[in-house]
Amino acid sequence: QVRLQESGPGLVRPSQTLSLSCTVANGSITANGYYWNWIRQPPGMGLEWMGSIDYSGRPYYSPSLKSRTTISRDTSKNRFTLHLRSVTPEDTAVYFCTRVDKLGYGYWGQGTRVTVSA
Repeated sequence: QVRLQESGPGLVRPSQTLSLSCTVANGSITANGYYWNWIRQPPGMGLEWMGSIDYSGRPYYSPSLKSRTTISRDTSKNRFTLHLRSVTPEDTAVYFCTRVDKLGYGYWGQGTRVTVSA
């Protein structure tokens, strides 16, 4: 039903800002009760929740990434955006956007690979 699609550059230089967008089809990012998340998986590592924005526009951030992260939305385009500043090669990962409800039920995008390299 609801579909999520990540987009953005696949290569980012160290010290720059990584910016990704998630476009949502067949579901509104303002619909009551949902949380819109960014999750990443570095090569050979586990999943890491980065942060989210809820249906009212309130953002939440992982403590480990809060100082470098901004999540925002554009309701006219039904899209939400991740900005991760001051990136290093350790930020290389597959980045996913997801929707979860208050029970934890989720839909995932297919993911997009981002490499941080000079």
